[in-house]
Amino acid sequence: MVTTAGLVLAAGAGRRMGGPKALVRLVDGGPTLVETAVERLLAAGCDRAVVVVGAAAGRSAAAVGATGAEVVTASDWAEGMGASLRAGLAHLGTGTDDIALVTLVDLPDVTAAVMARVLAPALAAGRAALVRAAYAGLPGHPVAFGRDHWADVAAGAHGDRGAREYLHATPHLLVECADLATGRDVDTVQDLNRA
Repeated sequence: MVTTAGLVLAAGAGRRMGGPKALVRLVDGGPTLVETAVERLLAAGCDRAVVVVGAAAGRSAAAVGATGAEVVTASDWAEGMGASLRAGLAHLGTGTDDIALVTLVDLPDVTAAVMARVLAPALAAGRAALVRAAYAGLPGHPVAFGRDHWADVAAGAHGDRGAREYLHATPHLLVECADLATGRDVDTVQDLNRA
């Protein structure tokens, strides 16, 4: 049986947001963005969820606590998304999961339906899977990485590029999701008001 871990990259400081995006709430009293991301990954069919934290790690980990997700701290989080991705994949590498469905914490309209659509062809491909969401033809998140790709993805994940170069150089399946979401991230409070 193919198993999938949902991986939320949530380590950034959110400087333009005024604080870590993991702790942002779209609605007063509602769930944080990190809680929402975990909930959606599990609803999409992931067997478990892992969240990579960094800036304000203690507060972000506390927000994750109620979700039941595992927490990994990227000590070098300030380097950028690459550090978070490396930390998450290193953690998953100690387990037996076949696929990592990777999403960013700051994608409020990327629902469980989007994640499930990306996950479906990945499950069919298993450890060889390399599947990415697209919005009106533009590549975005989430991305499903089969275990066969993890070492190479981690080796190339530096700065804020994450897996961009690996995906650019490696054939993969794009799954159109514009009918379900925009795939846009939120970087500022103004972005939140449009979310």
